[in-house]
Amino acid sequence: MRFPRPGRYKDRIYLLPNILTSGNIFFGFFSVISTINGSFRKAGFAILIAMVFDLLDGRIARLTKSSSQFGEEYDSLADLVSFGIAPALLLFIWSGLNITTPPFQKFGWLAAFFFVACGALRLARYNVQPVKRNFVGLPIPVSAALISSGVLLYTELEQKWSTEWLCFAIFLTLGLLMVSSIPYKSYKDLEIRERHPFPLLVSVVLFVTVLAVRPEAVLFFLSLAYVLIGGIWGSLDKRRMAGKRVVSKE
Repeated sequence: MRFPRPGRYKDRIYLLPNILTSGNIFFGFFSVISTINGSFRKAGFAILIAMVFDLLDGRIARLTKSSSQFGEEYDSLADLVSFGIAPALLLFIWSGLNITTPPFQKFGWLAAFFFVACGALRLARYNVQPVKRNFVGLPIPVSAALISSGVLLYTELEQKWSTEWLCFAIFLTLGLLMVSSIPYKSYKDLEIRERHPFPLLVSVVLFVTVLAVRPEAVLFFLSLAYVLIGGIWGSLDKRRMAGKRVVSKE
């Protein structure tokens, strides 16, 4: 019986997170192609699947202690495709900003570009900043989740409301939130498992059940709550910390 050499085994461990990141890019690109073909529900779900791969690659890298500078840069490029370009194109074409009347036809693509550029700036800033307890600015995956789940929910409800103004405002608002200095809670220091294991289990079962029944609605309202409540909490916390610094100086 032949055993793999330690060096080869280590190479395979380092390869696993990058394979997951490649899955992230694959579904992001699949979303772009689906949007171009007019398959908006496929495009929305592809972005959500890309989020699963994005969640897994970082966790696997930390668990296997295989984090690397290459992996971090590759992950950022994948995020720009899946959570920047893909949702921007989805919302732009689905809402009709590309074929509507002025001023949307003239400025709609600029709003979509603004969203993508802010997402790229958000990722670049995250890469160069030291690790902090909270995020600085709205994380780009949350913006993508809000857009994709919103499109899915709208199509599921079969509504016919005019969406040009709303989508235009969404691009600008989410873009500004991503490059803002508002702290958003990362929940990295959350320790529920050890203190309340049973309530956590019940909550997870309930969440999975509701998610299986209406995934679009659950993901949309969770994303919206994080954007709104997280932003308000972050602004208040930032003011509180600024007040403490002023008092300490006095």
